[in-house]
Amino acid sequence: MSQPLTVRSLFDAMRTGLELEWLAGKRGAHRTIKRDLARRGGPSLLGHLNLIHPNQVQVVGRRELEYFSRLQGEARSDALSMLFNGDALAIVISDHGEVPEDLLRLGDANNTPILRSPRSSHEIINILRYFFTNKLAEQTTIHGVFMEVLGIGVLLAGSSNVGKSELALDLITRGHRLVADDAPEFARIAPDILQGTCPPLLQGFIEVRGLGVLNIRSMYGDNAIKASKYLRLIINLQHFRDLDIDAIDRLHGDIRSRNILGIEIPEITLPVAPGRNLAVLVEVAVRNHLLRMSGYNAGEDFARKQQTLISLQQ
Repeated sequence: MSQPLTVRSLFDAMRTGLELEWLAGKRGAHRTIKRDLARRGGPSLLGHLNLIHPNQVQVVGRRELEYFSRLQGEARSDALSMLFNGDALAIVISDHGEVPEDLLRLGDANNTPILRSPRSSHEIINILRYFFTNKLAEQTTIHGVFMEVLGIGVLLAGSSNVGKSELALDLITRGHRLVADDAPEFARIAPDILQGTCPPLLQGFIEVRGLGVLNIRSMYGDNAIKASKYLRLIINLQHFRDLDIDAIDRLHGDIRSRNILGIEIPEITLPVAPGRNLAVLVEVAVRNHLLRMSGYNAGEDFARKQQTLISLQQ
């Protein structure tokens, strides 16, 4: 589910970046901006001023202010009525434009926040669109350890006693980076992209049985931590005894996919047993995945060569 965002939260988050000032309608700070409305055919999240199909956040630039300044009498009243009686939750004035007094009065009267920025309309829309994409994206939390291994985002999944944190610690020692331990959060920021991040409280920490909670940043330095990463591969760790080993494809391995927020993510099941060097196996699994993504499949290559050899011997 996408999370609602209040106008107050928007103002606080973008106050510095857009140099925002709050001119009117402060009692509307609780109004919530929701992506779900746009998906169901309701008002769009953001856009230039539109009186016919109002956006939830209306951006008013120089041309729009000039248009309002030319309107008089009933025409002006009708235009302002359409602006404030529609679905607009907030109005952002660009280019540090001079806001007419009647516009400010109506903002206060209708509890419609009116914000102002020195940035241009296009800049405001581009920055807010990126902000909304990340802030209002569908999100989920998955149990596991999320890491950057060989440059791609890898989720180490499996039961709570399979050794994910110990494996993550081994990978960190080998130069890979930790994103989140235990409860990484994933957001669908594009049709085919899941971005993984760490809850603020857990950032930089990992729990290892017998050692307790460890501060990875303090132990290994800033380079051992990654703030976010796109999820590209899931490695599912399972105890050897819990697997039907005979059912695993000896040529291609146990490769399938997992659906997360409507996106299919490749998943490799890796048997866990005493004596297996899991850190090396994870690195090899990632390298093999990268080869597959580039179009090369070792299993198919081997099968072709085997078939060629059989054909030559006949």
